[in-house]
Amino acid sequence: MDFNLLSDENARIQNHSLKSIAIIVRARFNMEKRFGVHRKSISEGIIFVVISLFLLFLSSCVTTGIATDSVGTKGTVKQHAKPPAFQSKDYILYELEGDETPESLARRFLGDPKKRWIIEENNEGVRYIKGQLIVIPLKEDAMGGLTVNGYQKIPIFTYHRFGEKRKSKLCHPAHVFEEQMAYLKENGYRVIPLSDLIAFMQFRAALPKKAVVITIDDGYRSVYDIAFPILKKYGFTATLFVYMDFIGIPGSSVTWGELNEMKSSGFEVGSHTLSHCNLTKKLKDESEEAYIERIKKELVLSKQIIDKKLHQDTIAIAFPYGAYNQKVLDLCEKAGYKLGLSVKRGGNPFFANPLSLKRSQLLSRDLDYFIKNLDTFYDLSLR
Repeated sequence: MDFNLLSDENARIQNHSLKSIAIIVRARFNMEKRFGVHRKSISEGIIFVVISLFLLFLSSCVTTGIATDSVGTKGTVKQHAKPPAFQSKDYILYELEGDETPESLARRFLGDPKKRWIIEENNEGVRYIKGQLIVIPLKEDAMGGLTVNGYQKIPIFTYHRFGEKRKSKLCHPAHVFEEQMAYLKENGYRVIPLSDLIAFMQFRAALPKKAVVITIDDGYRSVYDIAFPILKKYGFTATLFVYMDFIGIPGSSVTWGELNEMKSSGFEVGSHTLSHCNLTKKLKDESEEAYIERIKKELVLSKQIIDKKLHQDTIAIAFPYGAYNQKVLDLCEKAGYKLGLSVKRGGNPFFANPLSLKRSQLLSRDLDYFIKNLDTFYDLSLR
């Protein structure tokens, strides 16, 4: 028997099966969109059954994913002065020359320095010194974070302002924020850009096992003065959600220049509307038609302003007060947003509705509360 052919066929069938599962589970949200965002049209039991079918199938197959390489051709790698010690279509065994880093290796062999986490997670405890052998996978396992033991959830944290003497629950003491970021760094969590969730939720990519997203709403001046330096210290970035009526107020908010500076450091910027209004509430004596036009303007014009000021295509919006309804979601989709964020607590699996993602507000200012919200996996083992 040709075991290579058998392995290839198993991989092909499994990949097809995973995609089918993703389609079935995501159908939940198509139904919710049709019948209302608050209607639970599918129970956890259905998700359990669907994933169970995957697990039963997976028990007879080898875990594989989608190949990634540095030249855009699956299973091949550019030729360099020093070739790998061993190479197959699935992985490379490489002997370090002494000046490489996970980032440079990811750029060379995986075509993207941001994929350094793949090399790091597959070589834990390895020293990057001359003569050391490391493994470089060419295929991404656990697409969408789906495994035989359960599925991954991505926690999204939201902050607002920073300072030591503020009494508001939305104002985070700088030393507490730094303590939280230090905890993430010391315990192997990886802060990822919000935009990385798109491919993850489309079941096209895997993410680090302990991936976390940090967001900061409104655009207060303390974001630039306090949070920005702390995040840079630990090698982290965040997604900033700003509303147009606030940006540029002297002494209170960030400026467009500062937003551009943070963006050049890897930060992302999304919309928080024009005026920070509750998108679900009509004004007094406002007609339905006038309400829809006003909400359109809040969504569309804020996106257009950010696009022009920061030279980008804004893909994410954070709903003021976390409030949204089906009309708002439909208008967001028409406006071109791909991700929408609430303030409902919890993590986000690959089958979550990308336009109504959950976020945890850190209103309690202690490390224990922060750690309790670092829930990155839903255990669902059927072995």
